[in-house]
Amino acid sequence: MKNVISISAIIGIFIVAVTSTSFSASLFQQRCAGCHGSTGNKHALGTSPLLKGQSKEDIIKKLNGYQEGTYGGSKKNIMQSQAKSLSNEQIEKLAEEISSF
Repeated sequence: MKNVISISAIIGIFIVAVTSTSFSASLFQQRCAGCHGSTGNKHALGTSPLLKGQSKEDIIKKLNGYQEGTYGGSKKNIMQSQAKSLSNEQIEKLAEEISSF
């Protein structure tokens, strides 16, 4: 009985981890990859810095700045419209995904 409970707990943890990772990856592919590349390795509109290599904290700070209108260059209006519709949870998940590249 203890083995069944232990195995069930391990499977449950694995499913939560995979689902969370899949959600993050899917969110990035849907919302960001078109301009930034599938692994953050593309300069959006030929001008933005690469997302690849940026820290989770930097991504969160930048996305929050876009939402508030306090961050961005000459083309920030594009990112502002993208960021404004993101929830705090989505920002967190995107930052985790991007920082893993």
